[in-house]
Amino acid sequence: FVFKLTVAKQQDHFFQAAYLEERDAWVRDIKKAIHRIDGGQRFARKSTRKSIRLPETINLSALYLSMKDPEKGIKELKLEKDKRVFNHCFTGTCVIDWLVSSNSIRNRKEGLLLASSLLSEGYLQPAGDTSKAAAEGLSDTPFLDLSDAYYYFPDSGFFCEGYSSDDDVVLKEEFRGTIVKQGCLLKQ
Repeated sequence: FVFKLTVAKQQDHFFQAAYLEERDAWVRDIKKAIHRIDGGQRFARKSTRKSIRLPETINLSALYLSMKDPEKGIKELKLEKDKRVFNHCFTGTCVIDWLVSSNSIRNRKEGLLLASSLLSEGYLQPAGDTSKAAAEGLSDTPFLDLSDAYYYFPDSGFFCEGYSSDDDVVLKEEFRGTIVKQGCLLKQ
């Protein structure tokens, strides 16, 4: 689950993710950032709260913690689709159902808005082709209220058996040298 980033000074940096999906997400996002910067565009993360006008009373962080509650939160499942097994994930429909049952929203349309915010802010991650395509803008909404659109919590231990999620080719290399700094990757 390692990828290499070579900077302008010809320094190689190797990053190791916890699982394949995480590695692929980092590679994809770093490529997007490089593309924007190379194209002369400024690269800055926009706040979802400002872009979709969430009410100030909604605390996404607190909502996320409620969703992860082992007793009352969203149950993580082992789901199968197209001969792939998705571990520690849940469907888009489960998320919207949970938001309705917890009285966080009034209707499913509001649920899509709130779930899209959770997705944009990194509290939820897409798993599988259907939800990834929507998150990348190939659908009317970034989040899908569907039973075949899979999502997971970023710190859940999610992994998928049987495929690589991106067409990105990560070249295998012989790793040599010493570890200069070791730590965890966090998206913010």
